[in-house]
Amino acid sequence: MKFFLIFMILVHALLFAWENENSERERKSRIEKQIKIEMEKEKKYAKERTFYLNDEYDLKGAEVNKDSLSSLPDREVDDFDMDAIYD
Repeated sequence: MKFFLIFMILVHALLFAWENENSERERKSRIEKQIKIEMEKEKKYAKERTFYLNDEYDLKGAEVNKDSLSSLPDREVDDFDMDAIYD
């Protein structure tokens, strides 16, 4: 019984480490992809050397990547008391 328990703990530890490694690879690939996109934009802006007006901006590029939201930690609020602000 002890060996089975130790074996299961080792298997779960290995699976957990493998999962973290894969998520780290995915995170790095998302970062690399976004850096390439931003570099292309900067090359375009450097070539054109113009300032854009409101309707000419590409605001889609400023949106949050939905894939990266799962990797953000949840924030915990201890005590939110508005009266403490005015003291």
